[in-house]
Amino acid sequence: MLKITTQTDATGIIFELEGKLAGPWVQELKGCWQRAANSDRSVRVLLCAVTFIDDNGRDLLVEMYHRGAELVAEGCMNKAIVEQIVRGERT
Repeated sequence: MLKITTQTDATGIIFELEGKLAGPWVQELKGCWQRAANSDRSVRVLLCAVTFIDDNGRDLLVEMYHRGAELVAEGCMNKAIVEQIVRGERT
């Protein structure tokens, strides 16, 4: 299960994620992001409350990052995943 909370203001869109970024929830986030990407606003993804990210979830985060999204993480696992994405590493 993944909870996606969206906050929008004049300058940007924030997606706050809680739960598992896995399975069908990856497509749900992708749909939300693609709708947001059609605007001129910046995108920020808060991963602080994510408990698990599968390979498809990681691939989506890579795509989001390469298209300008800012990824924000806390905790060892999430920070490590974001650092690998930023450095262009694949696990």
